[in-house]
Amino acid sequence: MKRTHLPLNGLRVLDAAARHLSFTRAADELAVTPAAVGQQIRALEDLLGVVLFRRTSKGLELTDEAAAGLDAIREGFLRFEEGVQAMQAGQSSHVYTIACPRDFFAAWLSPRLAAFRVEHPQLRFFLVGGDGDVDFTEANLDLAVRWAEGPGELEGIPLGVSDTVVVSAHDASADAPWIGWPGDPAPDGEARDVQFSVGDAGTAISAAAAGLGRARVPLLLAQGAIDSGRVVATGHSEASRKGYWLVAPLPQWRQKKVKALIEALSAA
Repeated sequence: MKRTHLPLNGLRVLDAAARHLSFTRAADELAVTPAAVGQQIRALEDLLGVVLFRRTSKGLELTDEAAAGLDAIREGFLRFEEGVQAMQAGQSSHVYTIACPRDFFAAWLSPRLAAFRVEHPQLRFFLVGGDGDVDFTEANLDLAVRWAEGPGELEGIPLGVSDTVVVSAHDASADAPWIGWPGDPAPDGEARDVQFSVGDAGTAISAAAAGLGRARVPLLLAQGAIDSGRVVATGHSEASRKGYWLVAPLPQWRQKKVKALIEALSAA
């Protein structure tokens, strides 16, 4: 059977206006102007062929025709909400889409996601290359990891320590050339001292381990290579203005599934 086209916007306005018996208060609820509410009501009256409201000395009143359909309309909107919630509680509740620099995923995030998934084996993860600058809407992201001084306009928490450390091969000389990467393209801005440039901090660590020079990289990424003896740290780690941040717009940040992962990564 062919379904009748429903004027959902008009019915939503009707519901609000009927609850408040005021176009002005309905407009406030719907974040539109009172004139827009009036236009929607008139358009709905024209479509249905009935009068929905009358103005009296006491104010706005519902007609019998409008009152006759309100209960069913409100039940319908409740069912819509239940349907949306059911869809959100389905696949989306156990699927995470995360934008993350590949080197950070390999060195820090992947073992923590694995541990989180042990407790929640139904979960699935989709990883997108890049960081928090990726468009959340276009990429349908839940969360992103960015190397930055803070979350910016997004909600966010820092992940791990924000210190940096200089690493090199065991037999590297004190004046070994610098290895640049986008987060630290040149030592103290002196690009002439950089003889090797790579795409990320993880590759810079690998280049240093191979004997190609020294690199200033996040301690969080280098710690594993230092502990395993692939590279050595030159001097002490230093505090950095930048660090790795887990970020998302506020609507995503408030989602139950996102809160669960944020809590797990905060405790890691």
